Amino acid sequence: MVDLEYSPALEGGLAVLTIDRPHARNAIALDTMEQLEKAIDAAAGARALVVKGAGDRAFVSGGDLKELSALRTEEDAAAMARRMRSICDQLAAFPAPVVAALNGHAFGGGAEFAVAADIRVAADDVKIAFNQVTLEIMPAWGGAERLAAIVGKSKALLLAGSGTALDAAEAQRIGLVDLVFPRASFDEGWRSVAMSLARHPAAEIKRVISGVSPDEAIASFARLWVADAHWQAADRVMNRTASPRPAAEGAT
Repeated sequence: MVDLEYSPALEGGLAVLTIDRPHARNAIALDTMEQLEKAIDAAAGARALVVKGAGDRAFVSGGDLKELSALRTEEDAAAMARRMRSICDQLAAFPAPVVAALNGHAFGGGAEFAVAADIRVAADDVKIAFNQVTLEIMPAWGGAERLAAIVGKSKALLLAGSGTALDAAEAQRIGLVDLVFPRASFDEGWRSVAMSLARHPAAEIKRVISGVSPDEAIASFARLWVADAHWQAADRVMNRTASPRPAAEGAT
């Protein structure tokens, strides 16, 4: 089951998508893919999107082998990979910032799903691994290419080629994970990050970072400059700066 919590009127436009399949450690089956497509579409308009798994054991443990083992032809395998890759592309192309909250381990396809997000935050006791090689296969959902874009080609080959599992601290050290929070404060941490992105014009910044011309980047800035939100914020700053300092104690 895939749950989506989103109301434009609540929490600053934050949407939270949760993969909730405890019997399969939040692994992705074919029906999960359909639910993911619909949930991401339903989050349209959100100012930030968080994707996470239910519980505290697994973010996403990969593809659901018990169900996907029914795929026995190259055509069926390719169709499955193409569909899930398109979902990861859909997530990556979401107009607002996407945060993967690694509440638990992210293995195989789960690591691929995580790197489709813009930002990854993790609890300090989780591990992440592109370990498809343990099943004598390779990442097929776009994760290998995205991993290389994040950590470089040589590290990506080393990680995906060996299936090495990284703890949260090491993943952060090489840039695969952006922030690590203690388990006790993890929920508060990812929500604070997501809310800070939802409150600011991060969607325009994401669009520019993703690649636009200099003229388009300047046009984005100019639109924000003339918007009411900018002048309201600027007025607050200018009024604070212009406020007279309180008289020193004892002054006459």
